[in-house]
Amino acid sequence: MRRLFAVNCLHMILWLGKSLTFPPLTKALQEPNGLLAAGGDLSPERLLCAYRRGIFPWYSPGQPILWWSPDPRMVLFPDEFEPRRSLAKVLRNRAYEIRCDSAFEQVMRNCGNTPREGQDGTWITEEILRGYCGLHALGYAHSIETWAEGRLVGGLYGVAIGRAFYGESMFAHATDASKIAFSHLVHFLRSQGCGIIDCQMRTEHLASLGAREIAREAFAAHLSDLTAAPAMTGWSGLARAYFPLGHACPPPATESA
Repeated sequence: MRRLFAVNCLHMILWLGKSLTFPPLTKALQEPNGLLAAGGDLSPERLLCAYRRGIFPWYSPGQPILWWSPDPRMVLFPDEFEPRRSLAKVLRNRAYEIRCDSAFEQVMRNCGNTPREGQDGTWITEEILRGYCGLHALGYAHSIETWAEGRLVGGLYGVAIGRAFYGESMFAHATDASKIAFSHLVHFLRSQGCGIIDCQMRTEHLASLGAREIAREAFAAHLSDLTAAPAMTGWSGLARAYFPLGHACPPPATESA
């Protein structure tokens, strides 16, 4: 609904041209919350410029590219992550495998094809897919995947710049599969000195995990420092198989087509 309403406000915002410059965040509309600009493209250069300033693209098929920076901003500080007891039990007692960046495009397509309550269709268009696959090829976008019995059953993807991580979308085709991937991501980011995980907009699920809203101005200030820091490394170290105590380890899982 927010994206549909945004189309009626296009005369109130700046249309981007070839320049990578975005308007000041203070120019974002209050309603719909955070709509800042339209147009431009999804080149890696523009996407990186946007994310460094706390701006992200979000639009429906048939619409121009819409750029957003809502206020307040939902974020998770890694040290404030609070997994529920039920998730901690799952992490201890279920056999699964975590992989990183082994099926990035597949994760994105699964995120796009998973029905969402309150959403009519997907915002992950082929244009979005190409844009983020471009970031992935350059080492900025990553997928964290949950595999079981050789099948991709859940995961998420996002963008990493310096010591900041921007979560984009997640999916689960098995109970708690996306939560498992998210938990491992947070622990990895914590080990890397990541200062903030952008969750964009509030949901009760994110709030239950320790995420909270902060002012857009404060969010931008965090990004100014964190995105200038050296890039996080060791993403391949996320890949690992986990088996409950006494559970026989199966043979290595094969990659899906």
